[in-house]
Amino acid sequence: MNFIQKSKFRTKVTFILLTITIIVAFLFCIALGSVKIGLKEVIDILFEGVNGNSVNSTIIWDIRFPRAVASVIGGCALACAGLLLQIFFKNPIVEPYVLGVSSGATLCVALIMLGGFSLGFTSMSAFSMFIAAFCGALIVMVIVIIFASKVKNVVTLLVIGLMTGYICSGVTKILTIFADKEKIKGFAIWTMGSFGGFTWDQVKVLCIIGLPTLFLSLFLVKPLNAFLLGEEYARSMGVNIKFFRIAIVFIASLLAAVVTAFAGPIGFIGLAGPQISRLLFKTADNKILVPGTIFLGGIISCLCDLICRTVLAPMELPISSITAFIGAPIVIILILRRKTSL
Repeated sequence: MNFIQKSKFRTKVTFILLTITIIVAFLFCIALGSVKIGLKEVIDILFEGVNGNSVNSTIIWDIRFPRAVASVIGGCALACAGLLLQIFFKNPIVEPYVLGVSSGATLCVALIMLGGFSLGFTSMSAFSMFIAAFCGALIVMVIVIIFASKVKNVVTLLVIGLMTGYICSGVTKILTIFADKEKIKGFAIWTMGSFGGFTWDQVKVLCIIGLPTLFLSLFLVKPLNAFLLGEEYARSMGVNIKFFRIAIVFIASLLAAVVTAFAGPIGFIGLAGPQISRLLFKTADNKILVPGTIFLGGIISCLCDLICRTVLAPMELPISSITAFIGAPIVIILILRRKTSL
């Protein structure tokens, strides 16, 4: 067996293991919590359907199942968005949270949650939350791209993204001053980041927007590989650079927004997923990295969500506090590795 055959075999085995891992993690997310339910009973209830009358059946179908679905799809979306942005900006440190994209989405959601009545919104649907988050993410993304075209230094770009995020956060805090106390409480809980409390309506929007967008990102693997070798090479291979840029910005903003709208700002999954994928597969080929990153994002998010609600059960930790322990060291290591070029 030559090197290429060994590499293909290793990749296939890795994907099989990732598939098994994400299924097991999903089942554990349903089984474990303040009320522990055996895996056998979980599987029986899942096959039984929503017609079960037991307390455990209600816990699974009304609380844990939508949460588990949201954490897997949300993690997949954030990791994929992170990979696309890293390729787009040609550095491995960027992701929606670091660039301030999540902060932009948070600001527009705050406008709806805190000032919705003043703006004429008498009710707040799941879809309106998504639209608000998408508009905020897209605006910040465009601002960062404008600066990125003029600034090549990685640290400077990160600082611009962080400052943009701070500005959005500052405006958000100003909005809280004029909001009702009950709205502030709900918004404060939302900003901590959590997949808890997901309703089936929100899961539907997440699936309707997130899954097709993830599938669409798989069609970008060839132009992404060409783009890695430079714009001129990509153009010579028939890639429409202008359309390609718009597609990446649109898809990355869409993926970040649909998660932020319902789960709040969640950092570092978009950074950890692509980096672990590169280490695991030992390749720069996006035909492997894109699906691999999607799988790993779902696994990381699912496991972090599980840790959040089991470590101090029945109390629950914000998921961003757990993802920070994974993502922050990765950022530090990557910056130290690139110190000669900064």
